[in-house]
Amino acid sequence: MTSNSLSNDNWGWRARVGLFIVGNEAVPEAEWWAMAPAGVSVHAARVTARAPWARWNNDRKSVELEPDLLRGCQQFAAMRLAAVTVGHSSSSLVGGKGWDEATVAALAPLLAADTFVSTNGLDILAALRALAVKRPFLVLPPWFNDDTVASGLRYYGDHGVTLAGHLRYDPGRKWRDLPPGELVGQGLGFEQEIEPLYAQIRAGCPAEADGVLIAGTGFRCVGILEALETDLKRPVISANQASLWHCLRTSGVRTAVTGYGSLLQA
Repeated sequence: MTSNSLSNDNWGWRARVGLFIVGNEAVPEAEWWAMAPAGVSVHAARVTARAPWARWNNDRKSVELEPDLLRGCQQFAAMRLAAVTVGHSSSSLVGGKGWDEATVAALAPLLAADTFVSTNGLDILAALRALAVKRPFLVLPPWFNDDTVASGLRYYGDHGVTLAGHLRYDPGRKWRDLPPGELVGQGLGFEQEIEPLYAQIRAGCPAEADGVLIAGTGFRCVGILEALETDLKRPVISANQASLWHCLRTSGVRTAVTGYGSLLQA
């Protein structure tokens, strides 16, 4: 047997990354595997708790982890992971300012000492800084209710990000009359179309925006990032793309990934 006869087995010989994701979603793993460079493997722990996945204690200086996070940490701790991230935009947005740091502080002691720990909120903020995006156009999934949208606007404002505008994606006539909280339960999570999303972002992006930020790790979108950057001539960042990029770079993996926006080539 020669090396040329060996088949790819997706072994994470360069880095293994742990990802906490929503229990009933398929998008995060699919998008991460699509973007991950050779030699990087993705390992998911599923969480069924409501956002945020770690609850503020009364002093709002520390958080209590939900049982699914604790269980996932116990499993991840033995897997020699290079990085772990809480892949849930809603938790960061609803948790608010300071939640990301408090959650990292609670998770880190439960994982291997050399494992980088992050959240989707921190990943996105790092991506905005890396691409020098200061006035992004924020795009949110249709299942974010008004309170979550308001939390998102407040979160970015609290972190010094001036939004050029925001859009909650319209999923079309079939779904339009359903309340946001019922969309995923009725099947939208598995029936997402990226072409209408592309069209709405392209049409809605304000001229003063210096980038586009698509929040929501369950929001299918990485297939249109490159097309949007080409047409809008500005960076486009998505939740899963930002988390993968942050985990790769903090793990020492510098491989440029093409086809999924400029961030993964930074």
